[in-house]
Amino acid sequence: MIIWLASYPKSGNTWIKGFIISLLYTTEGTSNLENFKKINQYPLKSHFENLTTDFNDITKFKKYYHKSQDIINSDNKIKILKTHNALLNVDGDNFSSTKNTLGVIHIVRDPRNVITSLKHHYSIPDFEKAKEFLFDEKRVIFGNFDKKDYPLSTLLASWKTHYLSWKQVKLNYLLIKYEDLLNNPIKEFSKISDYLSNLLNVKISEKKIENSIKSNSFYNLKKEEQDKGFAESVLSRDGKRKIPFFNLGPKNDWKTLLEEKTAAEIEAKFNNEMKELGYM
Repeated sequence: MIIWLASYPKSGNTWIKGFIISLLYTTEGTSNLENFKKINQYPLKSHFENLTTDFNDITKFKKYYHKSQDIINSDNKIKILKTHNALLNVDGDNFSSTKNTLGVIHIVRDPRNVITSLKHHYSIPDFEKAKEFLFDEKRVIFGNFDKKDYPLSTLLASWKTHYLSWKQVKLNYLLIKYEDLLNNPIKEFSKISDYLSNLLNVKISEKKIENSIKSNSFYNLKKEEQDKGFAESVLSRDGKRKIPFFNLGPKNDWKTLLEEKTAAEIEAKFNNEMKELGYM
């Protein structure tokens, strides 16, 4: 069965993924970006190769979500998969089900900070366009179906709909806020460690938790990307340069980067959800 690392893009999913890999797949809790391949993203082309050839059209391959997850789970082993897909039913096709899902680590971030990261990561020309991205109920990230292990197109919907879609999970649900990771990393990463220890029935030492937190600090990951590159970074819109994946991190502060008008529009649009999460 699958434990999902689910989030809207630029919310800390990759950070938590790195921590979990250090925790579960290394001896001492060390990390390097090469190890990030140990937890795959979903959906990938390889997940659907025996089911369809319509990799370029999400309206075609979405009907195979459940079958592809059945195949992933066919060895009866627990898998951890990262996804940015909303947990929605679209034209009768659900993204996942209780049959295939063991649990969810749901990562959220203040949308006023998400928008500044989105603008950078996707080379969005201005905050007005980035706001349209954040508000768009039909928003899809288009994938690259020419590469076997590159994510296929992913249905995001709006930030609000995405958050509410994963919040509905009842079984083995853990909510993690990006801001809490920054402010109290030992407490929040220990929550993740305890959650995985219970589901996977493994013992993890406090020393390994500490090492995993330290080795996956934003600044360590940023330096390694600068030195060696990172497979999850994307090309700029003109295709001439790689956009750094680890950009501002803790320095991404909407209060200094975002116009008051844009911040107010986000607050009005997502008022209830932001209050619920303690962002307002």
